[in-house]
Amino acid sequence: MPSKEEIFDKVREALVDALGVDDDEVIPTATLQGDLDAESIDFLDIVFRLEKAFDIKIERGELFPEDILTDAAFVQDGKVNEAGIAKLRERMPFADLTNFEAEPVIQNLGQQLTVKDMCNFVAHKLAA
Repeated sequence: MPSKEEIFDKVREALVDALGVDDDEVIPTATLQGDLDAESIDFLDIVFRLEKAFDIKIERGELFPEDILTDAAFVQDGKVNEAGIAKLRERMPFADLTNFEAEPVIQNLGQQLTVKDMCNFVAHKLAA
């Protein structure tokens, strides 16, 4: 199992290559969409690069569970309900959803995923 520093270095490299950002922009607290300007299409490239860097397989919806965000049982009026939040916590144990819970508008979830969340995701996958 690689160290936290090794995971961070490889995640940073993947994000720099996928998003065309500078190394010094990729800090643990940087948000993928808000700070690093990642778009939905970029997530495919990021997933590919993470799979290659860590020799892991990331299933569709595993990193960003869009199926929950499009399910009427979990979303009303563009906001994720309590059942949806519980499901997101179950599916995304690597992400800090505290800020999202305060304002659970669907679009906010992507805005709040951080570099640290990505590192936690990789560590979670490697430990499984």
